[in-house]
Amino acid sequence: MVGFRGYVGVFFLFTLALLLAIPSSQGRRGRSRRTDDMDDFDIESSSLPRFAQPIPNVTVTVDKDALLPCVVDHLYNFKVAWVRVDTQTILTIHQQVITRNPRISLAHSDHRSWFLQIKNTQEVDRGWYMCQVNTDPMSSVMAYLEVVVPPEIIDKDTSTDMVVKEGFNISLTCKAKGHPDPYIMWRREDNQEIQYNGQLVNVIDGDLFQIVKVSRLHMGAYLCIASNGIPPSISKRVELKVQFPPMMTIPHQLEAAHVGQEVTVECVTESYPKSINYWTDERGNMLVSGEKYESLLVDSSYRMYMRLKIRNISHTDFGIFKCLARNSLGSVEGSIKLYEIPAPSTTTIASPKTSPSPPRKWKKDKSSINNVVIDYEFNSDRGQKKYDDMDGKLGITGESSGSASSMRSPRIIPSGQHHHKPIPKGLLPQIPKSHNGLHLVQHILLSILSSETFVIYFGWCSSCSAIFNMCLLSLTFILGQYQISN
Repeated sequence: MVGFRGYVGVFFLFTLALLLAIPSSQGRRGRSRRTDDMDDFDIESSSLPRFAQPIPNVTVTVDKDALLPCVVDHLYNFKVAWVRVDTQTILTIHQQVITRNPRISLAHSDHRSWFLQIKNTQEVDRGWYMCQVNTDPMSSVMAYLEVVVPPEIIDKDTSTDMVVKEGFNISLTCKAKGHPDPYIMWRREDNQEIQYNGQLVNVIDGDLFQIVKVSRLHMGAYLCIASNGIPPSISKRVELKVQFPPMMTIPHQLEAAHVGQEVTVECVTESYPKSINYWTDERGNMLVSGEKYESLLVDSSYRMYMRLKIRNISHTDFGIFKCLARNSLGSVEGSIKLYEIPAPSTTTIASPKTSPSPPRKWKKDKSSINNVVIDYEFNSDRGQKKYDDMDGKLGITGESSGSASSMRSPRIIPSGQHHHKPIPKGLLPQIPKSHNGLHLVQHILLSILSSETFVIYFGWCSSCSAIFNMCLLSLTFILGQYQISN
């Protein structure tokens, strides 16, 4: 705040200006003998000027315009002035601009509102401003103008791109200005973690970034970022390059291939400055891309991926292949051995041929499909004649084919041809007509075996058909024994 003497000086200057601007008067206590006595009486009897509201503090960004309002009620013939407090400078008096600063102007309305306008504000405009009314004693209000400045990096005090040998200590510095004072931090441009004091961190606070025993892992671009809450934040890019001699990694030192094959061998090198990379054979001859070889280099930061493709391998290609890398700090080489393996056999083993299953031959009368007789026969040596004789006695005819160990294909005989023929005497016993139950059982079994449904669902099952035939023969034997006993 300005001292008492400062206020006295300002008040003195302001009073002098008012004396020049205000007509002579006896003030509040005296009475005028002039013709305007009634007007003076009205002023004395009414309330004195007063500020309608305090002046708010104003914050503005540098290079923007600022506006300070001063509102006075009941001003009458009194005067309003704007004063810069810290420099004791009178800026305006009533409607007149006193200062020679071209960026300062005055606006007013209704003899009540008085606005101090500062265009294109600068940091020098930051400070206290006073609005005064020339009452006795003087009335005034003050407000603070805050001029904020976005951060700006000071290039002359900030580190630039740096090249250092591996194992040395380095310091990166970043200086910035602004109002309020900016906050500064460091981070990698690729957002990778930073190895710092034995730890992995994402951000390093402060304007100083120190690395002890820098390594190739620290190589990359870093961003110094300054911010103070006033947009925009600003950053500067500093690239750190770490020099070291070449080193090499070989994923597979042994590669196998056969004659006529195509194979690719690979080496991975690390170096800075970037190395010269090439391939040679075991005799030291450099291998260049062509019909036989294809050399490929893939660059990734300080790493280099070397690949050599060998086409149509012959017996002379088996042996040692070398990958080499050289830069100004040293050289390195690695070896890959290519050895021969037998070519895969192309001989195919023929699968044994199997004879197809004998086709089933069916005889079917299209005019009658409801009642049929089915017969299966085993072509084994034992019992062959017995079944053949049974077919002849039953009058069943048909064709069959197949091997000696296979079962004869089912034969379907239309019921119109055989079902109504009398069964030959001697094959089935003659049961007395009084035993209708036995006749009924015999008829049911024959109907089941001769039905089309049985043929469809059990014709493929040789065991099922044989079992049903055995049941029929057993029933025939039982019926025969029954007839003999009677």
